[in-house]
Amino acid sequence: MNKFTTAAFASLAVLALSACGSSDDASVEAEADTVEMPANDAMDAVAEAPVEDADANAADAVAATEPSEPVVNEADAAGEAAAAAAADVAAMAAGTAKKTTEAAQE
Repeated sequence: MNKFTTAAFASLAVLALSACGSSDDASVEAEADTVEMPANDAMDAVAEAPVEDADANAADAVAATEPSEPVVNEADAAGEAAAAAAADVAAMAAGTAKKTTEAAQE
């Protein structure tokens, strides 16, 4: 009985795997789909090559990315609030540790 079950399972597995295949055209060579395929299709319509922008200036780009004074003030305030919260948590942890130590000694 065990051999019959094994043979039935094996034949069922073969049939299931063969159902997954495609019988469109076996003579066509398989081609892997990659990210480049859609990118190449999108670039087919572009006729001209990219050109350098003569007005571009790296110094202007760096100056434009520096934060303004209100942003710096807000970041400083957030940092101070985080430090105060961390100090509160540390104080609570120290108090809990002290209570635990006192309870253990009693």
